Amino acid sequence: MKVTILGSGTSQGVPVIACDCEVCMSTNSEDKRLRSSIMLTIEGKNYVIDSGPDFRQQMLREKVQTLEGILFTHEHKDHIAGLDDVRAFNFKQKKSLNVYCSTNVEVALKREFHYVFSEYQYPGIPKIDINLIDNNDFYVSHNVKFTPIQVYHYKMPVFGFRVGDFTYITDAKTISDKEIDKVKGSKVVIINALHEKEHISHFNLREAIDFINKVNPEKAYLTHISHLFGKVEYIESILPENVFLATDGLSFDV
Repeated sequence: MKVTILGSGTSQGVPVIACDCEVCMSTNSEDKRLRSSIMLTIEGKNYVIDSGPDFRQQMLREKVQTLEGILFTHEHKDHIAGLDDVRAFNFKQKKSLNVYCSTNVEVALKREFHYVFSEYQYPGIPKIDINLIDNNDFYVSHNVKFTPIQVYHYKMPVFGFRVGDFTYITDAKTISDKEIDKVKGSKVVIINALHEKEHISHFNLREAIDFINKVNPEKAYLTHISHLFGKVEYIESILPENVFLATDGLSFDV
């Protein structure tokens, strides 16, 4: 399985509009972050976790030619806003796109993309097939199993996902011991770490490191990075040996 970091930034991305801090003004490409999303390539098929506002740009940058499905972590706009652009894949692949999501996300999709679900189907609108998921294992093909990891983004339920030896979690502030047990044994973990200060709805660096120490993967990557965290050189200088900073476009095999 190949993992590609499509975006590693917060809901505002980096640089932030109208911000002149040293991170937002940085000329280092690794300090530029689109909204958080990843792509998994499994047996030659591509699955994206979250289609945020930068989905089109991310697909073009990675030269993605086919897409098998999208899995949604939760219903915030920075994770669902790009769904309309799947129509390019509908046209090329001549089929609907599978979407895997909770009932809360389904409600949001039907609100934000009401024209997709209306009785009158305007020509050229996205074609999607919603597959509802809960906190139980599900399959995206006959032999590709995903395990949802229930976390909380302040009080909002969010799904992380484990597939094989890899786990991806974003927008987490609280994770129960029962859900942490689902992550244990993963060789590679991606987890959100907004910055160093305490935050109401996201792990800060200390909380992310504590989580990583509990699940003890071979490697861990930090994502959902705020411009308030600092430049990439600073962040990398304070990370433990087996913890790395996710950067847009990074890819690796698990």
